[in-house]
Amino acid sequence: MELLTTNNVWMMICTALVFFMHLGFAFLEIGLTRQKNTLNILFKNIFIVTIGLLLYCLIGFNLMYPGAFNGFIGFSGFGLTAPINAEGTLDLAYNAGYTYWTDFLFQGMFAATAATIVSGAVAERIKIVPFMIFTIFYVGIVYPIAGSWLWGGGFLKTMTTPFYDFAGSTLVHSVGGWAAVVAVCLLGPRIGKFKNGKPQAIPGHNIPLATAGVLILWLGWFGFNGGSVLSADPGLTSLTLVTTCLAAAAGGVVSMLVSATLYKNLDLTMFLNGILGGLVGITAGADQMGPTDAILIGAIAGTLIVFAVAFVDKLKLDDPVGAIAVHLICGIWGTLAVGIFGAKAGIDQFISQLIGVGSYAVFCITTSFIIIFTLKKTMGIRVSEKEELEGLDAHEHGMDAYPDFRLNEQ
Repeated sequence: MELLTTNNVWMMICTALVFFMHLGFAFLEIGLTRQKNTLNILFKNIFIVTIGLLLYCLIGFNLMYPGAFNGFIGFSGFGLTAPINAEGTLDLAYNAGYTYWTDFLFQGMFAATAATIVSGAVAERIKIVPFMIFTIFYVGIVYPIAGSWLWGGGFLKTMTTPFYDFAGSTLVHSVGGWAAVVAVCLLGPRIGKFKNGKPQAIPGHNIPLATAGVLILWLGWFGFNGGSVLSADPGLTSLTLVTTCLAAAAGGVVSMLVSATLYKNLDLTMFLNGILGGLVGITAGADQMGPTDAILIGAIAGTLIVFAVAFVDKLKLDDPVGAIAVHLICGIWGTLAVGIFGAKAGIDQFISQLIGVGSYAVFCITTSFIIIFTLKKTMGIRVSEKEELEGLDAHEHGMDAYPDFRLNEQ
């Protein structure tokens, strides 16, 4: 019983750390965008975590873990029904590591993260109501079905060489990243982002907050990856935290160095996104890597970030916080890295990783396009030019995040 208690307490701590990540996402997003849209972004982030938990309770958990199913889609009923033993109390044999309730809450915290990634990419020009409707469908239905393909025992889990994604480089980060690409394409860039075809910097209004957000996210990743061990196993949890931290550190340092070499300046925002890229990159194989593997994976992710940010700009896609570069590009890299580095490295594993990446790309691009394109044609997804120039806080919410510090922003 002592082991069970320790495992359950550890899983609850990790659940709290993943919850804390939502504050990190909020800080990062408002820090890298303009003052006049702060309240709008905070509203979206609060909506995502609240509606996400409710939807995951009512539909998502049983879509993602349907029990025996055809490997593509299954549903074991609405709401939560905890297993009860013969004495009429909670069946603690549900899992050797933790209870049914802990399992739901931990997985529920992951569910909301996918939509948070999209929120950053579409910041400063999307109408709030269509975004809320998108969140309901994407978190409520798309993410749980995608999750069931591997974590729910679906077709990617039952392949001859199973696809492997330890904590969600693809299942969480790329699922959000693909939707972000679709949303940014359908929305168009912010006014003033591109002049004569060249990208223009639109500085964030609070880089100290963005920095705090990244450090909070790094801390939260202790729960994101550490909790994905699904027990308090001392060897695996400690290794996972070491590889997670080393990848983050390598991602940040290499991103900073590559950026400084190319652009001749020490860009803090690139440093910060490099840390996040390293974290996303290690997430698929954090339990399978040694320290050197983790540093290499993080270093490559940090390099990718710099070129991915420039590539996204070249495509004339406007991503205010770098979500596509961080979550999609590094998510794909981290997933493929499982077949290149660490205990599972090999050609069969690499092919399985490619199949997984491709499967999620097709599913997420298709579903997010259907949802967002339908919203665009029916109710419109973009605010008016006047609303965008004056700020979403005033027009969508009738409030100001900083009423005593109003600036004339464009």
